[in-house]
Amino acid sequence: MSEPVNESRRRMAIATAVVPGAITGAAVVAPFVATLAPSERAKAAGAPVEVDLSTIKPGEKLNVEWRGKVVWVMKRTPEQIASLEKIPASQLSDAESKKSKQPSYVNAKTRSITPDLVVMEGVCTHLGCAPTAKLTPGELGNDWLGGFYCPCHGSKFDVAGRVYTGSPAPTNLAIPDHKIDGTKLVIGITPDGKEA
Repeated sequence: MSEPVNESRRRMAIATAVVPGAITGAAVVAPFVATLAPSERAKAAGAPVEVDLSTIKPGEKLNVEWRGKVVWVMKRTPEQIASLEKIPASQLSDAESKKSKQPSYVNAKTRSITPDLVVMEGVCTHLGCAPTAKLTPGELGNDWLGGFYCPCHGSKFDVAGRVYTGSPAPTNLAIPDHKIDGTKLVIGITPDGKEA
């Protein structure tokens, strides 16, 4: 005949085995779970970026990194602003920026909050190449009034980042959310203070 089972001893034996196992399991899993949280560098890469506008002169362009992309901050000259009116809409693929990434609070023609300051991603919308500044009128032909050129596949953009017809790029250069507060530009925040 078998001896009766001592239930209290059985529960004690199970607890003695399970509790250390659970503690060991938690100790093994905790560092792994901690690696799933974004690092401080990753958090900073998506954080808004501030730019001092007081140092930018008309005709100059700054390159700023935001979310792993180059963002151009360019102070346009009066001549560059005037050139935007001279380009016929028929020469632009998306003259009113209806298909392109652009916040609703920027002017469709100048693609900016204020006519003299444009903020746009310096990434070609064709295959993600880096266009170069070709700001001198006539540099790419008689009808060229200045802008940006992607040498990889030949996409052309005006000084507002609007793409010319016949370019491989399907849309204008992207305009990120931003706000201007005096001489301070914040990329990654809407004018009403919401983070993008």
